[in-house]
Amino acid sequence: MSKARARDLGLDFPGEPGPHNAITDVPGVLVGYTTLIEGDGPLVVGQGPVRTGVTAILPRGHDTTPRPVWAGQFSLNGNGEMTGTHWIHDAGYFVGPVCITNTHAVGMVHHAATRWMLGHYAESFNARHLWAMPVVAETYDGTLNDINGQHVREEHALAAIRHAAAGFPAEGNVGGGTGMVCYEFKGGTGSASRRVALGGESYSVGALVQANHGTRDWLTILGAPVGRELREDLIAERECGSIIVVLGTDAPLAPLSLRHLAKRAAIGIGRHGTPGGNNSGDIFLAFSVANPMDLPQLSAAKLAFEHLNGEVLDPLYLAAVEAVEEAVVNALVAAEDMPTLRPAGKVCRAIDHDRLVAVMRRYNRCR
Repeated sequence: MSKARARDLGLDFPGEPGPHNAITDVPGVLVGYTTLIEGDGPLVVGQGPVRTGVTAILPRGHDTTPRPVWAGQFSLNGNGEMTGTHWIHDAGYFVGPVCITNTHAVGMVHHAATRWMLGHYAESFNARHLWAMPVVAETYDGTLNDINGQHVREEHALAAIRHAAAGFPAEGNVGGGTGMVCYEFKGGTGSASRRVALGGESYSVGALVQANHGTRDWLTILGAPVGRELREDLIAERECGSIIVVLGTDAPLAPLSLRHLAKRAAIGIGRHGTPGGNNSGDIFLAFSVANPMDLPQLSAAKLAFEHLNGEVLDPLYLAAVEAVEEAVVNALVAAEDMPTLRPAGKVCRAIDHDRLVAVMRRYNRCR
């Protein structure tokens, strides 16, 4: 049975979603997970309990030819990691998958993603002097997971990449989002999308978030002060998490416009009340699957590149804000309770659907 999502509860989000209301509404984009849930009881470093995983996004699916994925990146607060961003800033593209995991698994997942690229693009890599520089991002799951035990292994990341698929991606306690906390509720993975008409064409914008940020006092949903209304089971004294946002689109955008799109993720998460705390890694990536072509180093001196005029992009920016806003709430709504390890003896509760709806109705934010 599929889990309820924010719209299923009657939350009145603006905008027109795509058929899956997810990043997979962008043509060709696939999402895969490996979810690791093992053991119970008190924390024993190296033994568990384990509550973590890997999320993989394949912008160009399982295409065996390495092609640039045009991209832009922005950090609202940099207490976190996203590899490959130096080249994105300089070249405006990356190649291969985007993976999200926990803070202490970045190296292993980067190793695995590189291994996958070397095998998946073997013909090109063996014939040319090419290099693998995958994008791997993280958020900290040490409240709910034995993060110092480093339980994510190469095969876990490879499985997430290889099993990436179209359709509706799972949400909540899955993949890299398994052990995440959001506004002191159980957080995790969430996604949403929007349809946008520009220049006589229709485009998709999709967001996938790994939501692990915020304190309860800040939480606002569609303008309603949910965090001030739902006060039970608080588990934090200060902000100590992060959020990764990945935005995808099939709109043809120049890398500079994609960086502008990535910036709008800050407004999307800001609608929930976070100021981007000092201990939070609020790191965003936007990519476009338009303009598929060979790698620049394998191409002619003169290239053709179609891109939308920046003057017409306001509806696309709004769509990105709305998709990110809804994706965070989808992560909250899909999540399930999980015991805490640090501090021990508490439970990180998922947001109660009935109580959330009651609050939203009091503020006329529910259909």
